[in-house]
Amino acid sequence: MELTSAGSSKKVVVLDYGFGNVRSAERALARVGADVEITRDYDTAMNADGLLVPGVGAFAACMRGLRSVRGDWLVGRRLSGGRPVMGICVGMQILFAQGIEHGVETEGLDEWPGTVEPLKADVVPHMGWNTVEAPEGSGLFRGLAPDERYYFVHSYAVQDWTLEVANPAMRAPKVTWATHGSPFVAAVENGALWATQFHPEKSGDAGAQLLKNWIGTL
Repeated sequence: MELTSAGSSKKVVVLDYGFGNVRSAERALARVGADVEITRDYDTAMNADGLLVPGVGAFAACMRGLRSVRGDWLVGRRLSGGRPVMGICVGMQILFAQGIEHGVETEGLDEWPGTVEPLKADVVPHMGWNTVEAPEGSGLFRGLAPDERYYFVHSYAVQDWTLEVANPAMRAPKVTWATHGSPFVAAVENGALWATQFHPEKSGDAGAQLLKNWIGTL
């Protein structure tokens, strides 16, 4: 696959809050032309062109780690000013209202309504390559074929999208779905906030093109 251009170099911060493969994300972003820095410094992350929030492990632990570096304030303030943020894997899950793991409910960032729950599938975790169903006009999946595969590693997901846009002047979020046992939310594009349940940094050329598409919006 020949990657399309994202334009001039943009400063992207990978938020280091203890829960995410930050080096892998750094390499993937650098590959597609971003000026990348790994940091937990609030001001540096606030002033970057783009903020990437990775995430691995348990929902509750990630939320504790995020709050420990004021990441909850950081995400909220960037979005209130229209500054782009992208979440990956559990970094996407914590953007929803809550997560339920082992019967324990944990409050998320509540940027979107919805609950992260165990996957309804015979085989869990969902680990490996899978296709997705992207909506028409997706910017995230621009230039990518419908049969491209992306790398997933997760046991939990949002399986019911409930956000309704009452104001007709506002654009409805674009929601991408995948199926493992039953359908679940694989990606969301909502103004300055984009996120993927899969790992673009581990998804080869397709993941690289997706990251370049995001950088092109910064």
